[in-house]
Amino acid sequence: MKTNHLILDFVTLWVTIDPVGTVPLFLALTAGLSESARRRVALRAILISLGLLLGCIYFAQYLLEAMHVPLQSFQIAGGIVLFLFALSMVFKNPGAHFATGEEGHDIAVFPLAMPSIAGPGSMLAAVVLTDNHRFNLMNQTGTALVLAVVLALTLGLLLAAVPLMRLLGKSGANVLSRVMGLLLASVAVNMVFTAFANSGI
Repeated sequence: MKTNHLILDFVTLWVTIDPVGTVPLFLALTAGLSESARRRVALRAILISLGLLLGCIYFAQYLLEAMHVPLQSFQIAGGIVLFLFALSMVFKNPGAHFATGEEGHDIAVFPLAMPSIAGPGSMLAAVVLTDNHRFNLMNQTGTALVLAVVLALTLGLLLAAVPLMRLLGKSGANVLSRVMGLLLASVAVNMVFTAFANSGI
């Protein structure tokens, strides 16, 4: 596998996963948790994201083609889910809501692993970068290794964000949550617009 292709994979996955942008969301969501609990959430979110994105690399294209679902439809659906979550951030504190221990809910799964880290953009990127019609299994495995590196760096950033929580406090986390909600809503709307533009509608 060529070095320039690996660099392209890294840049694309870094931009679509957006590890830096995930940090404020992580801080807002885990505001009510202890330091050790925040670390566990970060690790679980990364492992779940790795599993989801590896699934996209090796199997998603087969599934979408079998269901006759275009990639743009997948991107629109993901954008809508992300937008709905963004609204919940704007109108209330998602960190306080999800940290209450609601039965059956795990913030490491939703919304951290999906749709934040393994979001529509990164899932779509994983499928496109490993297009079955252009790349063989060895190429796809190379992309999978690049993905693992990006997620390892993301985990490092999340763990480094834990001390920042002490400086923000509850009020700071509430403000940050609402600001991030507006930004995520903008990203979600852009995902939908981009999908429509690419579909030629």
